[in-house]
Parts: sequence; structure tokens; C-alpha cells
Amino acid sequence: MPNLGPTELLIILAIAILLFGGTRLAGVGKASGRAIREFKEETSTLKDDKAAKQVETQKVTETVDGTIVETEKKFEA
Repeated sequence: MPNLGPTELLIILAIAILLFGGTRLAGVGKASGRAIREFKEETSTLKDDKAAKQVETQKVTETVDGTIVETEKKFEA
């Protein structure tokens, strides 16, 4: 990826202002910020859900393992 210095960024900003206008460019920036914020919130929610499901799966596994041990003891007796 090419390195963009301050001069290049100013040129890109000037072209964007000429193409979209100041008001419309502000709206685009606001919408982009909102989209990024919503994306971060959803990804953190997915991480939390995944952690909760792992805990639930571990509890089920422990219950099943306990049931298997109890069943084996019944057959041994």
C-alpha cells in the first residue's frame, strides 16, 4: 500500500469537497462513523454470545460426563 503523506491527503480531501460539497461530505462522514460504531457493537455482542455458549456447552458436557460415570457404576454393580 502506498504511503500517503499530508500533501496527498489534502489533495484527496480537496477533490472530495469539490465532488460532494461540504454539507454532503459531512453527512457521508457522519453515516460512516455511525456504521463503524454499529459494526463494533455487533462484533462485541457476538463475542459475548460466543463466550456464553462456551460456558453453556461446558456445563452440558460436565452433566453428560457425570451421567456416563453414574451409568457405568450401575452396570458394574
